[in-house]
Amino acid sequence: MDDDLTLTINDRVMAGWTDIRVTRGIERCPSDFDIGLTELYPGDASAFVVQEGDSCQVKIGGDLVITGYVDRFIPSVSEGQHAIRVVGRSKCADLVDCSAEWPGGQISGSSVLGVAQKLAHPYGISVSATADVGLPIPQFNLNLGETPFDIIEHICRYSALLAYDDTDGNLVLSRVGTVQAGSGFTLGENVQSASIAYSMDQRFSEYKAFIQSMDVTSDLGDLGNLIAIATDANVLRPRRRFIIAESGDSDFTVAKKRVEWEAVRRFGRSNQLHLTTDSWRDKSGQLWTPNTLARISLPRLKLLDANWIISEVTYSRNEESGTTADLVIMPPEAFFPQPVLFQPAPADVPANPGAGQ
Repeated sequence: MDDDLTLTINDRVMAGWTDIRVTRGIERCPSDFDIGLTELYPGDASAFVVQEGDSCQVKIGGDLVITGYVDRFIPSVSEGQHAIRVVGRSKCADLVDCSAEWPGGQISGSSVLGVAQKLAHPYGISVSATADVGLPIPQFNLNLGETPFDIIEHICRYSALLAYDDTDGNLVLSRVGTVQAGSGFTLGENVQSASIAYSMDQRFSEYKAFIQSMDVTSDLGDLGNLIAIATDANVLRPRRRFIIAESGDSDFTVAKKRVEWEAVRRFGRSNQLHLTTDSWRDKSGQLWTPNTLARISLPRLKLLDANWIISEVTYSRNEESGTTADLVIMPPEAFFPQPVLFQPAPADVPANPGAGQ
């Protein structure tokens, strides 16, 4: 398969890049690219028509990987050589860079999807959801200067959703993926190098959620203040972490979810695999894609038949390493969003300031 990278700007397709890096991930938004041509370019430099701010598409072979804008165009010259470098990001860059706008600055009774769509609309970005977005969000106020993505990422936790950009440059709200890659990674077959960090320093044997009671005798034992416990049986020595329930948490639902989340997320984060493979595609011909499950067999790293999530993939090509894909892979539990509690925020100014005076 021809996996040349092409950059399309204003219907003009440019190829022949010798230095390529394209990165996508479920914990990075926006996706971005950095590509270069470091050889003698035929003709006048002005023939290479690229302007900073141009809208563009990046494809690998026939597959679209990024739809966005050119952030930087960097031409350079030296004796006998003309070098060109183009750096850009997906359309969702505007959600990350710019300040959020919302009439009145107060959100109330909207779904996560509805809020994300309204915040993204001014930038020509659509938002779709691949999972149930849950109940409407309780009322909360925007902080001046927050970006749309700051808000979207925060409210997505309320519905246990991940937020990241798709290849068309639009935003996707999703849960941890269940789609299986066409093949996995096996030492001696398609793994050039791999390392895994097994860690214990951020894990605890027991997680407890408490109420901060105002009872003057609350120092005499728990007195009902302990509301939830989660354990990690693989932490063999006593290591405890206490979590204080936020006020306004009805039936302490969020606090109960939070201790469970702490246990499983910290387990997931304690197993991080960094792997380099010699192809941008799996055996079925599909590009390695974030939020996809992949089976891993690396006996020398004490990893046998794991089925983990691709968190991030970087497609690279250069003279030193050739064509490679660098991946970050972790257990699915590593990507469970943190449960959050929204506090209802009353408006500062009453609807009728003169009433009752």
